[in-house]
Amino acid sequence: MGKRSDFPRIDKDFYRTIDPRAVAALAPYLEPKTRFCEPCAGAGDLIDQLEAIGHRCVDAWDFYPQRDDIQDRDARHSHADGIDRYITNPPWSIPLLHELIEWLSAQQPTWLLFYADWAHTKQAEPYLKYCRKIVSVGRLKWIPGTTMSGKDNCAWYLFDQNAEGQTEFFGRAA
Repeated sequence: MGKRSDFPRIDKDFYRTIDPRAVAALAPYLEPKTRFCEPCAGAGDLIDQLEAIGHRCVDAWDFYPQRDDIQDRDARHSHADGIDRYITNPPWSIPLLHELIEWLSAQQPTWLLFYADWAHTKQAEPYLKYCRKIVSVGRLKWIPGTTMSGKDNCAWYLFDQNAEGQTEFFGRAA
């Protein structure tokens, strides 16, 4: 999944959000009982973790859904009604990631989990104007059954085109 790995990429960027540290880092920044859409839901791991702490998934989509309650839909051309937020671990392919930032954050505040270095790249500049919060997560496990974490540090990014202000940065909790 990272830029320094010799391992072949998993087909269709299907890296599951299995590490509970991802949701633990995001949880303090969500309102109680947040109604969300998971637009890159995969096997629903992120949905299950968020619902386990009291949030409600109103809609879930994926290019390649891995369970029956996830719709086969393209997040770049879809809209969810009755939600407070989009929350997802999107594909880390830059063109697709940037399309998702543009499309989703124009509709609702959007939390995306991806590599932390992105914020320090030239390619991020046009999108940082929409970034309201960055929450550091650290390295996460992506592959079930492994004992190893990925080589890239991760962060949650909150994008919202309908709000103004400076980006707030929150370091990793102990």
